[in-house]
This record gives sequence, structure tokens and C-alpha cells, in this order.
Amino acid sequence: MILAKVELKQPVVEEIKENIKDAKSVVLVDYRGLTVEQDTRLRKMLREEGVFYKVYKNTMVRFAVDGTEFDPLKADLEEPTAVVISKTDATAPARLIAKFAKEAPKLEMKSGVVEGTYYDKDGIKAIAAVPSRDELISKFLGSIQSPIANFARVIKQIAEAKEA
Repeated sequence: MILAKVELKQPVVEEIKENIKDAKSVVLVDYRGLTVEQDTRLRKMLREEGVFYKVYKNTMVRFAVDGTEFDPLKADLEEPTAVVISKTDATAPARLIAKFAKEAPKLEMKSGVVEGTYYDKDGIKAIAAVPSRDELISKFLGSIQSPIANFARVIKQIAEAKEA
């Protein structure tokens, strides 16, 4: 009978292991208090951003993260917990959850592991404030482009002044 229970749980543990394999970040979330409508909107928003969100039994998550870089998360697997995973954008789970929590304050981040580093509740909130990689690149390119555009404008004005 015990063997049968283990056999039933093993596929779930393997699914979690597969989802966290190569993940840039994993964030644990307390979703209690969300309405069905809010939960549906949250799942849709995360899916559109390429972020995985699922509720697993804490025991299954403990088995799956054991011995991995996500092992420190085991300490925060109390109460109902959802797992939010991104394999592409390290800050996406925290950033998107924080954004959604503005309209659904009951949604709270517990902790997370981002690029191999464990962050507690306060740390993961700080990670949520970091802009996405694309936003950072566009800001950087904008800051580079501005002086070049100004220089070109000055050169053009000098050339026009010499012609006149």
C-alpha cells in the first residue's frame, strides 16, 4: 500500500523536477484569498509572459527541490503554496506577481531563488522592482542614442551656419 502511494506521487515529483530544471527563477506564492476570477486572470497573465504557475502539495515540492539549487525554498513550504517558474526571464515571476498583487493584495510572495541565489520575502520584493532585461536594454540604448542624436544635430547646425 505504501509502495502504491509512492508510485502515485513519483510522476508529480518528476513533473516538478522537469519544470524547475534549467529555471532562471522559482518564486513561492501564498495565493489564499484570491477569488476564482483573480486566479484565472493571474494564470492567464503569467502564461502570456511565458511564466509557469501551479499549485502543488508542499511535500511534492520538497522532494523535487531536495539537493538542487532550489533546496532553500523547503523552509518556506508552509500553508498552501503556488510555485511560479521562469526559464527565460529571471525577474519575471517576482515582477509579475508584485504587479498583480496591486489589484489582489491577498497574493503574497513568500521567497524565491533567482539565478541560484535564495531571497526571503523582503529580498524577493526587491527583485520584483528590477525591470525586465528588455526594459533595461531599451533604457541603455536610449541613453546611448541621446548624445549621438544631439551631436548629429549640432554638426548639422554648424554645417547649415557655414552654408549661410
